[in-house]
Amino acid sequence: MSGSEVRDGDRRRTARWRDWAVSFLALVSRDVTVLGREVPSFLAQTVLQPFLMLLVLGTVLTDLGYLRPDYPSVLLPGIVALTAFLGACQHTTLNLVFDFSYTREIDDRLLAPAPTALVALAKVVTGALRGLVAAVVVTPVAFLTLGTWWSPAECLVAFVVVLAGSGVGAALGMVLGTAVEPSQISATFAVVVIPLSFTGATHFPWPLLAELRWFQVVSALNPLTYVSESLRGAVSPEVPHLSGWISVPAVLGLLLVFGLLGVRGFRRRAIR
Repeated sequence: MSGSEVRDGDRRRTARWRDWAVSFLALVSRDVTVLGREVPSFLAQTVLQPFLMLLVLGTVLTDLGYLRPDYPSVLLPGIVALTAFLGACQHTTLNLVFDFSYTREIDDRLLAPAPTALVALAKVVTGALRGLVAAVVVTPVAFLTLGTWWSPAECLVAFVVVLAGSGVGAALGMVLGTAVEPSQISATFAVVVIPLSFTGATHFPWPLLAELRWFQVVSALNPLTYVSESLRGAVSPEVPHLSGWISVPAVLGLLLVFGLLGVRGFRRRAIR
């Protein structure tokens, strides 16, 4: 192979990667634009449920003496993790179910000059951004509700953990969104998403479940548990929590596993 042919091949590969990058950014920016148009409804959906949970569990029941005074330090990271994870998961799931069935908007995306896997990755990134924004919005509301604050350094670490947790939620949402038929979506949320909310170490530290071994095992099977425990260890280290040497690699491993499964499911649905 001559030098000119090698240079031509390098230029073609560079041009292909550039086209893929432009297409990927266009797909993500389109979804971000849609999010910007839905800000009022998005904020209402994002803030209301976490605020009520924080108000009742973190303030009312604590002030009445039914919960320990230090319970807000347990609850706050759990609620932020829950908001990020489920916000990303639910958005990605619903978005894909509608795209592959009713609106068929996915057909336009598949025409982009990019691999199918890259189109799927754009969906995960968009879902993760939704979860991240939801957590960023809820966090100051939680601070004001509970009267608990994080330092700038803790906020920075929490941002990284929440970003990874949002990615796990979005990747799981892609797995569900490509596996579930539209007629089954309500049952899926009842059977999968709601149990995730209550067994994901959101309202309790996972290590304290040692005396409830069966529930501790159930909670260990929940990916949200590792997001909650990672965030709790980062911002409330005085609270019993799962070691970061376990929870952080678990979050990254789940992101990879769900991401691969989600891309596989996306490809399967795309060629139907």
